[in-house]
Amino acid sequence: MKETRANSAMHRAAVIHRSAVWVNVLLLALGLASLALYRYGLGFDKSHKLQIVWFIKIALAQCALYALAAWVVWRAGARRSTLLVVVIFAALFRLSVLFAPPLLSDDIYRYVWDGRVQAAGINPYRYVPADDALAALRDASIYPNINRRDFAPTIYPPLAQLIFFVVTRVSESVWWMKVVMVLFESAGLCALGALLASFKLPPQRVLLAAWHPLAVWEIAGSGHLDALVICFVAFALLARRKEWESFTGALLASAVLVKLFPLVLLPAFYRRGSWRMPLAFVVTLAAGYAPYLSVGARRVLGYLPGYTGEEGLQSGERFFLLQLTRALFGESRFAFAAYVAFALLVMGALAVWCLLKRERDGRDYVRRAALLATAFTVLLSPHYTWYFAWLVVFMCVAGAHTLAPLLCLTAASFMLYGTWLGDAPADMLRLNASIYLPAVVLVVIACYWRRGAKRVDNLRAAT
Repeated sequence: MKETRANSAMHRAAVIHRSAVWVNVLLLALGLASLALYRYGLGFDKSHKLQIVWFIKIALAQCALYALAAWVVWRAGARRSTLLVVVIFAALFRLSVLFAPPLLSDDIYRYVWDGRVQAAGINPYRYVPADDALAALRDASIYPNINRRDFAPTIYPPLAQLIFFVVTRVSESVWWMKVVMVLFESAGLCALGALLASFKLPPQRVLLAAWHPLAVWEIAGSGHLDALVICFVAFALLARRKEWESFTGALLASAVLVKLFPLVLLPAFYRRGSWRMPLAFVVTLAAGYAPYLSVGARRVLGYLPGYTGEEGLQSGERFFLLQLTRALFGESRFAFAAYVAFALLVMGALAVWCLLKRERDGRDYVRRAALLATAFTVLLSPHYTWYFAWLVVFMCVAGAHTLAPLLCLTAASFMLYGTWLGDAPADMLRLNASIYLPAVVLVVIACYWRRGAKRVDNLRAAT
């Protein structure tokens, strides 16, 4: 009898081992194919705008490989060897594009410029780069590449400015800024790994954030500060899990001080009866803005008011749902006000639901944060691909029923690079439809699937 049990245990161990080997082999093949596409994608010549279509096809092909890898990892058991494969390829993907010039965005030049301005003892919100007061800081490599340099002061919030200053004290080079952004993102990925471990989930699921082409191209490729948001939100999720209330508030506020979007996550992080988290949040925000208030409370917002007008946020041209309504039912002078009211109502209702509904398990706050982030992103309808990058934080932990819609939404965001060929209202309606409508279909399917799973569970419980 003992011998039979021993043989059965050995057989199970052999099956598990063979399964792990096949998982690693599949990930190896998918990783190598994606790595080759990263190197191939660097051949994109941004001086020929028509080549952006070629790049979009490469990025979407990488997203298909990534989706297969995500499916493999999601179904696999926890294995250290699998985690090692995930980590190695995550590093190789980033190294493959890290030291190339930024191809898809020139925002990073403003980061370096803002750091240089602060090093000269000047408030970065005070002048536009073309102002004569900054003439002595101009050079041939950074200044000519700054976008909106003739009319726009910086738009980036205070903690981003502090990081720009510290980074440029080591080197005022684009590649060094990119390296630091990748290091911040890597720290965030480590926090996500610790969060997965705290939920007793397979650690290799960090692949869902680490292998996403959106994160690789936008952070390692373009050096976008969304890496900082990913880092601080990931650590805030971990601090909330550990019930470190003050740290949670400070980390979430830090994310807001880099990019304002994470403010919408506050209701998901709040714990009933806690005063430490909101107090730490407010104190951190105040401390972040205080050093830059010499220009006045209004000017410390930088180019944000101008940016909202430039990007169609004040006219409503940006918002996909409003565009779709106008296309279906015609123009109305009340449409923009109605949409703003609708968006505020949706976000307000979700916030109240997060605050009032009790958490069923330890992962509920992550699911709620994912819902708030996704709803805000859809309602905002960003004009730029990298605005979707922060959503990858939630894909590791949120849950199976949210994975497909989030994967579809973040992958399809590469379609926004089609704006290089035209961003007229008709162009934006077409591009946004290709991004949001497939995700909506997947949400509906996920809801039916989840409802069916609940019915099966109820039937099992009844019998």
